[in-house]
Amino acid sequence: MDYTITAVAHLSGVTQRTLRYYDEINLLRPGRKGAQECRLYSQEDLARLQQILFYRELDFSLEHIRTLMNQKHQDRLAVLEKQSILLQEKRNRIDQILSTLEKTIAQEKGEITMSDQERFEGFKKHLIEENEKTYGKEVEERYGKDVAAQSNAKLLKMDEATYQEFIATGEQLQHVFSEALATGDPTSEKARELAELHKTWLLYTWPDYSKEAHANLVRMYTEDERFNAYYHGHAAFLRDAVLAYLHLA
Repeated sequence: MDYTITAVAHLSGVTQRTLRYYDEINLLRPGRKGAQECRLYSQEDLARLQQILFYRELDFSLEHIRTLMNQKHQDRLAVLEKQSILLQEKRNRIDQILSTLEKTIAQEKGEITMSDQERFEGFKKHLIEENEKTYGKEVEERYGKDVAAQSNAKLLKMDEATYQEFIATGEQLQHVFSEALATGDPTSEKARELAELHKTWLLYTWPDYSKEAHANLVRMYTEDERFNAYYHGHAAFLRDAVLAYLHLA
């Protein structure tokens, strides 16, 4: 059975304008044309639209979705199972934030009293989950599960003021990184400021600090493209700045 664009819009909740745009960018091109070149959507087209909408719920860009959808020899079941896992993770993150929000509302009503830790618990758990998903394996391999667990526990125990300092320090780190990079010299005074700030940022979550651990971390930045991307492709500059600061260059 084929569906007109009007029927698909009614069935899916996606506007006709959006469906036409998906056609224009080669994201969802109906396989058939009817009278007067009207778009006709097959069951396969509907399944593709559903998959697109799953990706949209995960906040994927249309360009990214198109790349994923146009891969050859795609295992649809495997894709759906992966989408299910990602959506469950998103739901868990939202549930954590909602729990914090509901407690905050209850406090505003005078029904409960929140501690500083509770006020930011949902956000911190989200941050930990994102870090675990992206870097957890590498961190555990280099520093062990105990160190990773202690670091996460230290983050969860942060009070409101310390947590805000931690976030602000991370933002300042990116700003100083840009300034130091502009000098082109990892031994410059600005590069030294960068290395000191990076150490300060680490100490918010690290259970212990050592020069060797710091050096190993920045070396790892250059070995993993995800870390390098976080530092805009210039992780080697941060590595060299830190090693110079630690007198290990």
